[in-house]
Amino acid sequence: MDRRKFLKSAGLGAAAAGTIAAPAIAQSMPEVKWRLASSFPKALDTIFGAAEVMAKRVAALTDNKFQIRAFAGGEIVPPFQVLDACQNATVELGHTASYYYIGKDPTFAFDTAVPFGLNYRQMNAWIINGGGLQLLREFFKEYNVYNIPSGNTGTQMGGWFRKEIKTVEDLKGLKMRIGGFAGQVLTKLGVVPQQIPGGDIYPALEKGTIDAAEWVGPYDDEKLGFQKVAKYYYYPGWWEGGPMLSTYVNMKAWESLPAAYQNALEVACAESNTWMMAKYDAGNPAALRRLIAGGAILRPFTREVMQACYNAANELYEETNAKNPKFKKIFDSYMSFRNDQISWFRVAEASYDSFLSAAVRPAAGGGAPKGQTKKG
Repeated sequence: MDRRKFLKSAGLGAAAAGTIAAPAIAQSMPEVKWRLASSFPKALDTIFGAAEVMAKRVAALTDNKFQIRAFAGGEIVPPFQVLDACQNATVELGHTASYYYIGKDPTFAFDTAVPFGLNYRQMNAWIINGGGLQLLREFFKEYNVYNIPSGNTGTQMGGWFRKEIKTVEDLKGLKMRIGGFAGQVLTKLGVVPQQIPGGDIYPALEKGTIDAAEWVGPYDDEKLGFQKVAKYYYYPGWWEGGPMLSTYVNMKAWESLPAAYQNALEVACAESNTWMMAKYDAGNPAALRRLIAGGAILRPFTREVMQACYNAANELYEETNAKNPKFKKIFDSYMSFRNDQISWFRVAEASYDSFLSAAVRPAAGGGAPKGQTKKG
């Protein structure tokens, strides 16, 4: 037998089999059309856009058999009712920040962020290889939800203030839009926390209903226009070192999906998790420069304020652990992992970042960093 002819014909046969088999498999899969309720406005192409990225990838992976349509906060249900909508099967999917629901149980905070907690990389490590996802899914099962990590903003800014915050005394009586567990921490220091959806923060600041607000960081904050109504821009957002966003799937809907569609959804959520962080990191530097050029006054929280907040957070953790065993179970895993991560990051990551922060300083007018020259 002619070996070359045999290999050629075998190759053609395999290719033909592939062209026949793929459509046959696709045709055997059901058409599924789901609705996703987001907690976020369409104007934010990052935090809302992650749901659209996920939906497009799911469609691509399933030959458009599995289609998801994302709806912004308020289009189907109000932004803070996404959990209820998924739990009760009003929609099949939601995309939200779990700490919005700490009124039901403070344990929800761990699926997003807790004060002085994990950063983005550490959060991914705890979720993927530190047992975090298993613990969270055990908790979410009680709410008829299958949760999938699908987004992160990275460490956030400390927010926009109408006045300078130099001491703990300056916090007393301050009405601040702040979500999650951090509001309870700041209550101990005299702040009056308000939970307000992203799209409603600007008018609340403009009218003086609130004195300060935090959202995410420069890229989003510029789009929302906060610099026009509050000039002091503080950092860091110690309450959100690496806040994760999640896709909620109604449990019955999840279990009804073919395994191939379940895998496609999980893969697509993993992509949106990476995509969101990358988009924020790419967009934040230029946005921060524009905000400062436009009159924003950048300020770090003082050591006094940071230490007081850290102490108040630990006090709140002790109180919550004492009365909520579900919270304590995840807290013990989360904080043990955080402490190990800090000991490791201190060695390489933090020392590297610290050196570069001092050595590489942007030249005036946005030129090349110190010690480098422009090409051309």
